[in-house]
Amino acid sequence: MAAPSAQSSQRAALEPWVYVLALIATLLHILFNRQYGYFRDELYYAACGQYPAWGYLDHAPLVAWVADVTRVVFGNSLSSLRLVPALSAAAKVWLAGWMAREMGGGRFAQILAAVATLTAPIYLTFDNFLSMNAFEPVFWMACAAVVLLILNGRSRRLWLLFGVLAGIALLNKHSMLFFGSGLALGLVLTPARREFASKWLWLGVLIAFVIFLPNFIWEWRRDWPTIALLRHVVGGKYASVAPWDFVWQQTLLILPVSAPIWIGGLWYLWFDRRGVRYAFLAWAYLVVLAEMLVLHGKIYYLAPAYIMLLAAGSVWLEGIVWIRERKWVQAAMFALILVAGAIAAPLAMPILPVEQLIHYARFWDVEAIRVENVPQDDLPQLFGDMFGWPEQVAAVASVYNALPADERAQAAVLAYNYGEAGAIDYLGGAYGLPKAISGHNQYGMWGPRRESAPVVVAIGFTREFLARFFTDVAPAAQVNPRYALPEERNLTIYICRKPKMTLSAAWPSLRYLN
Repeated sequence: MAAPSAQSSQRAALEPWVYVLALIATLLHILFNRQYGYFRDELYYAACGQYPAWGYLDHAPLVAWVADVTRVVFGNSLSSLRLVPALSAAAKVWLAGWMAREMGGGRFAQILAAVATLTAPIYLTFDNFLSMNAFEPVFWMACAAVVLLILNGRSRRLWLLFGVLAGIALLNKHSMLFFGSGLALGLVLTPARREFASKWLWLGVLIAFVIFLPNFIWEWRRDWPTIALLRHVVGGKYASVAPWDFVWQQTLLILPVSAPIWIGGLWYLWFDRRGVRYAFLAWAYLVVLAEMLVLHGKIYYLAPAYIMLLAAGSVWLEGIVWIRERKWVQAAMFALILVAGAIAAPLAMPILPVEQLIHYARFWDVEAIRVENVPQDDLPQLFGDMFGWPEQVAAVASVYNALPADERAQAAVLAYNYGEAGAIDYLGGAYGLPKAISGHNQYGMWGPRRESAPVVVAIGFTREFLARFFTDVAPAAQVNPRYALPEERNLTIYICRKPKMTLSAAWPSLRYLN
């Protein structure tokens, strides 16, 4: 029985189970993504979305635009913020199956690639709340998929589509520059280098640059603030790991039992006679891996690339005779991945009740794997950052609304970090709170919104720090949300009066990057 050929797989329809698994992926997130609460960063992106721009200090603009569109269409709610990320889960699973087919895979390979992608813990995490990380793998893999089509004989005009996708990917996250460099070097290092002689490739590059240009100009006119932030956080806020730790921890992101699939994908792309025509994908992966090791990137920065390797590895496994001809072996592989995925899923998305999750995370020693140097307590950072925000907003509102009417009309609300400020902006309208001011990251770039305020309600600060700017600093309330990260617990809310200087004058001391 011959292995499926690339050409025959191109003519065949995509396996229906791939569509079913893609639907399951989205339904899984819709079912569980409201179990806990808002994630710190998605509240921040929602705040940025209310100030549309071509750039923001610590992220590209697309995620903020998505947040604003969902707010306008569906209103402020947890489910509306997380709808588009949930849909992106289906796109990842579909792309995995489709890429397996395009690389020569039949029914088993397509389903295996889709199942391995569906159960990968890092994708379960990415797609459970709003962030650019949910969309990043979709854009990377869509670009890779276009190149696959071109190398399989489709029209070179598809480079124009590549340019559109790459340009939008850059507006989502600048990491597309890394993957783009990997794809370029991958083409150079393989016979596919002939594509550089095509005018359509260069027109595609031009299209990508034109789409990205407004964000590039935004960064340039502000002296590259995103680069300044990265220099500040790498080795500080971001946890640094040794190169070997970075490499082996990749197996945890995708699922340890799925490691043979994506490692087999590298073999298929480099050494298998059927897969070598797509070797540019393996070289792209290696280039991005090297870049992340040199630049001390977070361990999940390479995660978007694994979908193409899972697809390639699935095709490789399907080509092994004793696997292809033994249905029980195939069934055992699916069962192993699904069971392992079910075990890992509660560590990636909010499935368990909180108290059970605390014990479950301790059992698996999740705290040993960190991407940021943030103090943690009962919950891992991923989940701890989903608690405390409504309690904080309610406490700030109780203090603000208790002010005399004349003071309340002139009062400002000052938050220490963008999580606290974003929560006030997103949830505070129901309490009549004004928009928050903060010196943290993009909030710092927006400034104090006013020259001065005779009364300030502040959260997240120490009394000693506030006393630098106000003569009268009085504690008014305390908030201690259960399960929140340590830095968001036991916070005192202060009423600050008799300013020693205007907010504008104090702003350079209030601004900070982190």
